[in-house]
Amino acid sequence: MIRIHRSSRATLLAAVTLSLFTLSGCADQVLGLMERTVQANFLTDPFAELPDGLHVLVCGAGGPLPFAERSSACLLVIAGEERMLFDVGAGSWRNMALQGYPGNSLDRVFLTHFHSDHIDGLGEVATLRWAGGNWPTPLPVHGPDGVEKVVAGFNLAYAQDQAYRFEHHGPNVTPPDGAGLAAAPFTTPADGEAPVVFESGDLRVTAFAVDHAPVAPAVGYRIEYKGRSIAISGDTAKSANLEAMARGVDVLFHEALSKRLVGVMNKAATNAGQANMAKVTADILDYHASPVEAAESAAAAEADALVFYHVVPPMPLSPLEGIFMDGVDDAFEGEIELSVDGTFVSLPAGDDAIEIESP
Repeated sequence: MIRIHRSSRATLLAAVTLSLFTLSGCADQVLGLMERTVQANFLTDPFAELPDGLHVLVCGAGGPLPFAERSSACLLVIAGEERMLFDVGAGSWRNMALQGYPGNSLDRVFLTHFHSDHIDGLGEVATLRWAGGNWPTPLPVHGPDGVEKVVAGFNLAYAQDQAYRFEHHGPNVTPPDGAGLAAAPFTTPADGEAPVVFESGDLRVTAFAVDHAPVAPAVGYRIEYKGRSIAISGDTAKSANLEAMARGVDVLFHEALSKRLVGVMNKAATNAGQANMAKVTADILDYHASPVEAAESAAAAEADALVFYHVVPPMPLSPLEGIFMDGVDDAFEGEIELSVDGTFVSLPAGDDAIEIESP
């Protein structure tokens, strides 16, 4: 059973903002309201309010180009007590916080590949988790071969910041052994293979190869918890291997690029003499799936629902979303969601419900 909710996920922050405008000029009332709201925020644990199951917050629904409603790629996956990020694009931490989910309780990160828009939030996430969560060990970063270089680079870049924070706050707040990131590499799987890359209790995470050539390694993930399952494509062209490895999942989170809309950008860049942008918008067409191709993969995998994320290009006008989605319904009969930052998918354990809520 699929339940779709279109109402916004209201936050205390929004309520405070409205009240501040209402009480403008009444400083004591405003400060009192702020005090009560901040206190409520500190006492609230949104994770504890979730039913046992598999839950996904889209904390980055877009690609590398800036757009207010879709930040760079990021999915927060909650499986029981485990809290994991899959890719960490810029804005990941802020988007989690805006939706009421603090990042200081993150257990680990999984990377699909090492393009900048999938890793550039790592430093912020690791630093604020450490300083805000009193972690005694670094944030584990799982990924295919090469993740060690990414982790080493971020650790070097943030070494001085870590020293400042330790000197200022002391070891009880910023334990020196908990700073930074810890690489957890795995061998890139071949087609037809899906090794377990993390397992804890009822949670099982497997990785599989996808086609993002010339970018390699590039993987997707399948996450299973108490009979519920999702698959995450990462960046990929249409992939038969993904279809096989995502077989029967409740929800497939798949990237998508509209070749028609990017073609408009390419034409405009060419006409404007912007040779670099014209080259880039031509090159990216062959290593991403179109919306219809992603829908075909969801159908081939026999997924129950398809959620588009890593949506390219930005679409500032709502009619453009209709062009983006043209033909998708013909390719896949299940439920389809074009996500934005804040889209929330809930798969309660012991149930077959798929609940999708978007702002």
